[in-house]
Amino acid sequence: MEIKMTEAAAQKINEKLQGKLGFLKLKYETEGCGCVVSGVTALWFVDELDEDDQAIQTNDITVHIEKSKVVFLDENMTIDFSESANTFQLRSPNQILNGRMSFVDHTK
Repeated sequence: MEIKMTEAAAQKINEKLQGKLGFLKLKYETEGCGCVVSGVTALWFVDELDEDDQAIQTNDITVHIEKSKVVFLDENMTIDFSESANTFQLRSPNQILNGRMSFVDHTK
């Protein structure tokens, strides 16, 4: 799996983190979606990783994903930030996986 991060996304993530210690996760959320196939991706910043998490080195920031959720993602993806929509986006060459991806800080 390959994840690229645009300069705009990396800059916005660094602004939000402001030097905090933790891990950036590309989380496939299924809570409230009805079933696991109807999940939505989000960026989470967490204190600790889960056993199922694997590191994916991007061109900028390392992103962690759950091994069990890789099946719902594409092989090549880009994390971007849209200034006009003021939101993160996750896309692949074939589709937009999430055009309005949230960023949630779960650190203490």
